[in-house]
Amino acid sequence: MLTKRQNLLETIRGGNPDRFVNQYEAFGLIIGDPVSANAGPMPAPGGEPVVNGWGVTISWPAHVPGPFPVHDEKHKVLKDITQWEKIVKAPSLEAPEEAWADVKARAAQIDRNEQFLTVFGAPGIFEQLHYLMGIDDTLINFYEEPEAMHELIEYITEYKLGYAKILCEQLKPDCLFHHDDWGSNINSFLSPDMFAEFLMPAYKKLYGFYREQGVELIVHHSDSYAANLVPHMIEMGIDIWQGVTTTNNTPELIKKYGGQISFMGDIDSATVDRADWTPELVAREVERACRSCGKLYFIPNTSQGLPMSTFPGVYEAVSKEIDRMSKEMF
Repeated sequence: MLTKRQNLLETIRGGNPDRFVNQYEAFGLIIGDPVSANAGPMPAPGGEPVVNGWGVTISWPAHVPGPFPVHDEKHKVLKDITQWEKIVKAPSLEAPEEAWADVKARAAQIDRNEQFLTVFGAPGIFEQLHYLMGIDDTLINFYEEPEAMHELIEYITEYKLGYAKILCEQLKPDCLFHHDDWGSNINSFLSPDMFAEFLMPAYKKLYGFYREQGVELIVHHSDSYAANLVPHMIEMGIDIWQGVTTTNNTPELIKKYGGQISFMGDIDSATVDRADWTPELVAREVERACRSCGKLYFIPNTSQGLPMSTFPGVYEAVSKEIDRMSKEMF
């Protein structure tokens, strides 16, 4: 029997996996470190909003999949993109060496023969833009103030490169799991051409740096429609797109791009992860995904960007059904 790590590599390389990769099982996620703490905190689900290290107020209402910035006029950090240099201040990258003891101890517990030691990054470059100024202003500024947007993207990217250098020095990770939602459920936020102009150079630099430091896998989360961006994902070095929703027609993407990139998802959290979920609903959606997407270049997974669910029991029920489909299909 292959290890979880071996089975994932066989799956994404078109080899001979002996079962489905079951959601996040192959990733030994390390979340939280002294530098990311400078950019924190993060609110608890259903808890009070908090202000993070960028000055952004973050809220996480109960029964929603994740946190989101507060963007009313009072709380918006950047109201004029042309003034970004005066307003935007990245959190410190400094942390005393002794502060790394706990996270290094957690990393040492991960069996690298079984799992990839995986570092976590969020928010992504596009998300950091709209965290600061709101989604509407962000999209408008791509058109009206492109020069300032390029400058701010470069500033955010340099911060992320500095953080990446520290993470790689301290933990020597095998895998990066990085968040950046690039679309709604029906379309990308940016056209492919605009995406290529503004975001792809930054991501080629960031993901290329991780690769140069010995990171074997780049996993990118975007639980959205982004089928039109897949060629750009391949060019920027993404190995696995996590969060791919059914609106992307995952089987067609696998047929077209399998071998260049793999797809993790096709079980929409919006469909199965709800207050009235049932084991029968989960079983039906997992079986549909596994049979339609097949054994290679595909990892069945809910679209949520961590091994968790909004409503108790859903993630575990999905994992149970994936095991059932492995027994039926392998």
